[in-house]
Amino acid sequence: AEKPVGPRGLRFSYSDEDFIVLGEIVRRVSELSLDVYCSQVLFGPLGMHSAVMEADARGTYVGSSYMYATARDRARVALRLLQDGQWQGQALLPADWVARMRMPSTAAPHDYSQAQMWLHGPRAGTPPGQDPDAGIALPADTVWMNGHDGQAIAIVPSRELAVLRLGLTPSKLQHRPQRLVQALVRTLP
Repeated sequence: AEKPVGPRGLRFSYSDEDFIVLGEIVRRVSELSLDVYCSQVLFGPLGMHSAVMEADARGTYVGSSYMYATARDRARVALRLLQDGQWQGQALLPADWVARMRMPSTAAPHDYSQAQMWLHGPRAGTPPGQDPDAGIALPADTVWMNGHDGQAIAIVPSRELAVLRLGLTPSKLQHRPQRLVQALVRTLP
């Protein structure tokens, strides 16, 4: 399906296909497949030795999914974001990009940040149009990396906290890790 095109920042459409296009651009510019590029540029500097990008059945690197890594290596990604894109004193991401990851999008201000983060935790069991974090006390700067069937990373900069929730919990079971993050925030001084 063709997406409508308009002025930047006025329309938002979540799309995994955008990451496929981005992966192809990376391949053409760098002359490296997405898995090799990610290993060298993204994973290597973080010391992520378990991370693997997998292609689909046609050999296409999806980019928005099919990335496998241990919990420890995923935590490295979260910690880099908590440290404003820094890792062991080295800038791996522009600081303004990380700041945009925490600011609401002008096109979708209630759901997404300006740089592909979710402003709310997983929606499992939440009726359309309702806040999935309703009734849960989370700091206002909490942002999420929501994955498939219960996988999530919550990043709470004001509390210097990153919470990884891995494993498989189908959405139909209505698991929401927001309660776990709330409980952990309450334990911090």
